[in-house]
Order: sequence, then C-alpha cells, then structure tokens
Amino acid sequence: MAERFVFALECPECKRRNYHFFRGKKKEYKVELSKFCSQCRKHTAHKQTKAE
Repeated sequence: MAERFVFALECPECKRRNYHFFRGKKKEYKVELSKFCSQCRKHTAHKQTKAE
C-alpha cells in the first residue's frame, strides 16, 4: 500500500492552519486551494504546510 502523510493548509494573511488533508508521498507539487478562513472572514488561497 502507498505511503500517505498529513499536511495542513495555512492562510497566508493570518498564518492560521484551518484545514488538514491526507495525500500520497509521490506528489512533487505543493497544494494551493482557495478556502474560507474563519479568522479573516474571507476566501484566501491557502497553501500547503507541515501538519503538527
């Protein structure tokens, strides 16, 4: 079975980690999705970071 790891999506404006995902390790690109940030109260382009 393929290895999977957890990563978080972080808001670039308030630096808050709002979302967590599982993904396979073979992916070489970083994920960037437009998500709603409850702290900023608007949609921003959340970027992939390490989950702690």
